Amino acid sequence: MNCSRTNLKNHLAKESLLTPKNFYVHAEALKSRRCTLAENVIIAHVEELVRQRDYPHILTNFSGTPLAGQVDKVVTEYVDEKRESLSDATLVVHVYEVSYDDTGLEELEDGMAAANHWVLPSVHLEGLWENLIYESPVKNELLSYSSTALLFADKKVDPNIISWNKVVLLHGPPGTGKTSLCKALAQKLTIRLRSRFSQGQLLEINSHSLFSKWFSESGKLVMKMFQKIQTLIDDGTTLVFVLIDEVESLAHCRSAAIGGNEPSDAIRVVNALLTQIDIMKRYPNVFILTTSNISGVIDLAFVDRADFKYHLGYPSQACVSKIFISCMEELRRVSIINDTFSFLESNSDEKDSELETLFCTLCASAVGLSGRQLRKLPFIAHSICFVDNAVTPRTFLLALTEAIHRQWQENEKIVGSKGSL
Repeated sequence: MNCSRTNLKNHLAKESLLTPKNFYVHAEALKSRRCTLAENVIIAHVEELVRQRDYPHILTNFSGTPLAGQVDKVVTEYVDEKRESLSDATLVVHVYEVSYDDTGLEELEDGMAAANHWVLPSVHLEGLWENLIYESPVKNELLSYSSTALLFADKKVDPNIISWNKVVLLHGPPGTGKTSLCKALAQKLTIRLRSRFSQGQLLEINSHSLFSKWFSESGKLVMKMFQKIQTLIDDGTTLVFVLIDEVESLAHCRSAAIGGNEPSDAIRVVNALLTQIDIMKRYPNVFILTTSNISGVIDLAFVDRADFKYHLGYPSQACVSKIFISCMEELRRVSIINDTFSFLESNSDEKDSELETLFCTLCASAVGLSGRQLRKLPFIAHSICFVDNAVTPRTFLLALTEAIHRQWQENEKIVGSKGSL
């Protein structure tokens, strides 16, 4: 029997297991703060509106419909983007409200801020999921992974036979959207699972603050932090997300400490973290989301506990193009750019081939920059060509080209200065 990975992939493809047989479309409707309609009425109107549009879209203009003044936004998305019609789709509508609370702080001893705290869904995380652009299907895979984790818990699958910890590890270079994707996932799952959980809670742990200035105290601080988290988990109606950014700070490889290169306090921190993960996996309403810029130094015992591990690299040219397009559409929406980019309109009869060539060239030149850098460049570009009135598309693209050039120059200077240290 040939069990190679290639043959396995071929068998899966033949059995159509890689593509869901049930075609589900999710529409998420954000209620206005002044909404007076009942939820079932909103669902009926959203279903009608989405099927009329018949394509995935972000809808914000509801003039002339019963949803005007009742709903601020409807986001429609589905996995199989090759579908041209929603006629055979199962449409699932999620109606939700957002919290307008500011980010809270969780403190330990001596007023030390140990975590940022969001009540979900949060207005501060709105739109984050839609604006994270990846070439890989990582977002859909994260949703599928989360659904499987909850299903196994619901079906009471014996964890001694099949093990899962509800731990995610996203790793890769800085600025590739790892932390943002974790926050967006927490927001998305809270919305999608609203019928099951009344609210979500997201705690972003400040890894560095958990290292005490007193020897041997750091492990105790980690335990105290997770005791606070436990009080949230004990409420079974709340979906809890624990985000540990730069997890290598807490889960540093113990072999280095044993070899004498790290203080023994670091070993206590890793042991405390692993113990808490093993405790929390018993609860169906908690996910641990972690990120790392330097995954090679993470303790293997922690890496082994992560069910979902994914490397996020720099955006491809196609992703660079989508990122810049989303930025330009936003600038046009607020009239900072004074005209449409006709070459971006597939049905436009007045395409400007020169601008199209310029845009493709600048996108190619930006490959290798991080997503964080790419989304700053339109701001830098406008500062280069700043005028009181709106700029033309051509002027903006030329300025964006210059901004990309400057960014590469700065990157090279930083790399050079590091090499001279």
